[in-house]
Amino acid sequence: MLSPSLAQEIAGDTSAVIGFNVLITDAEGTVIGSGDSSRVGTFHEASVEVIRTKEPATHNTSQALQLRGVRPGVTLPLVTDGQAVGTVGITGTPAQVRRFGLLVKRQTEILLRESVMLRSRLLAERAAEKLLADIASYDPHVVEGEFLLFRAAELGFDLRLRRVAVAFEVTVPDAGARRQGAPTRDMALIRSELLRTVREVFADPQDIVATTAPGWIGVLHRLPARRPVTSLVGDCRRVTDVIAAQDGLAARAGIGEPASSVGDLHDSYQDACDALRLGARVTGGSPVHLITDLRVHQVLAAVGQPARNRLLALTAADLRTQPDWPVLRDTITAWCESGFNLVRASAALHIHRNTVVYRMNKIEQITGRPLREHRTTMALYLACLADQLGSGVPRAGDS
Repeated sequence: MLSPSLAQEIAGDTSAVIGFNVLITDAEGTVIGSGDSSRVGTFHEASVEVIRTKEPATHNTSQALQLRGVRPGVTLPLVTDGQAVGTVGITGTPAQVRRFGLLVKRQTEILLRESVMLRSRLLAERAAEKLLADIASYDPHVVEGEFLLFRAAELGFDLRLRRVAVAFEVTVPDAGARRQGAPTRDMALIRSELLRTVREVFADPQDIVATTAPGWIGVLHRLPARRPVTSLVGDCRRVTDVIAAQDGLAARAGIGEPASSVGDLHDSYQDACDALRLGARVTGGSPVHLITDLRVHQVLAAVGQPARNRLLALTAADLRTQPDWPVLRDTITAWCESGFNLVRASAALHIHRNTVVYRMNKIEQITGRPLREHRTTMALYLACLADQLGSGVPRAGDS
């Protein structure tokens, strides 16, 4: 439990502070740390009895000469969780060093406990990372779902509970987007800080939170039965707002669908990643994206760029030559997403209904087809979404 590197660091630093040599042994009495490096690796016989009894011992010069590897001083047990895991000794006349004994013992035990807790936390984080990675890449033909259920249960997680996947991406904006004088941040160096921020919001003991790559954090959030997925938008905004408040950082989130099996969790996580990827391309400045709002975009992205290019070129070629194409595209999109309702479309665009009518008339004149013919309009709508995704088809006049 007490690593040689930690023991040597503690012994060296403490010796320098108190002015007496400090040595630390393991549970077998072997010296694993000492201010006098020549004693590292030697046997300290007095430690054996101290470990057995868990009681401190002092040795004067004549007593020390009768014990192998022992010098005058005091030896105290290092106890954690009721078990003696080693000893700490201070070299010098007992009268001189006894006053340091309890202080050095307690300080060493505190550092030991902190080291154990840190190692335990790191191991738990790595196990969560591996579990999330296995779910993200889950293939029922390669790995049985029951195996992942068992592994998750060993970590204290029940994958049969209703969950939803959330994916966060944290980036360093370019120099123009950062506040003047704000330092750049290295994602790898602030990993723990980012995890802590996410865990403060997603704090359910059943929430699985882990990094998937520098700047990427995945969450498999336990979703109570009566809680809708849309309620997570507020939670995700809290995370992105806190991260954005840190100089030099920006954050976005994607939210998948509810799931209660390994296979569905895999799909939910892939959906969350798709929402994150697609949301940045087709929505405004919102940092949080629901896959339920992007299903059509997801399907279009899945068919591939050549098919999207052909749809766009054959359906909206004349419209794309217009200098106000982005405005016309947004009008078509709002008209369809508002249920072909003029009032709702004008409200969505934040313009007067007469402006919407003017734009629609212009679109009909250019295309030669009425926008109230739903098949025509839906084809145009899909072409507009393809354009938002980035079709790769140049507009007339573009270089």
